[in-house]
Amino acid sequence: MISSNLSGFFIAFMVLTFVSLVTGCIADSNNESQEDPDRLINGSGRGYADLFRDDDIMITSSAFEDGDKIPAKYTCDGENVNPPFEFENLPEATKSLVLIITDPDAPSGNFVHWAVWNIIPESGIEENSVPGVVGRNSYGKASYTGPCPPSGTHEFVFRVFALDTELELEGGSKIDELEQSMQGHVIAEGKLTALYGRA
Repeated sequence: MISSNLSGFFIAFMVLTFVSLVTGCIADSNNESQEDPDRLINGSGRGYADLFRDDDIMITSSAFEDGDKIPAKYTCDGENVNPPFEFENLPEATKSLVLIITDPDAPSGNFVHWAVWNIIPESGIEENSVPGVVGRNSYGKASYTGPCPPSGTHEFVFRVFALDTELELEGGSKIDELEQSMQGHVIAEGKLTALYGRA
């Protein structure tokens, strides 16, 4: 009788353990699928969530406010030159900055419009300038290429990274090469967003 009771208890314990494990796996899977897409650049799958907070650095532009529409001057419908940027609240250990501009609403995913690194921390970025080493964007060009959504209004993300070093990376390098070089050197980040839709 005692043996029968113990056997029943053991079976119940094993069933409960199995259910808990399955439930845990489902929960983990759901969490992974809900990862913030803003923390992924060009679909690489590498996130920066554990390295910094979005509000560490203040990035602003005299051309537009956060959440506003980007003036046509800085798009394919205008002069197609980069807008100016200013940075505040940089960590004392900052040796260089990286700026990456993406369109997460693009049909292909996080479309890169500009990637530039080794920007001098003490300076901002002037309009229509080359403030550092420029990488290859999603158009295959080592230059700034402004917003040019095929349809609708897209959100564009302007993200600045503070690094504790200067990168030994050649101009024209791809975004995944830039991401790899940045690993272990990001000490702060800031984000500015703006909208643009073609009339």
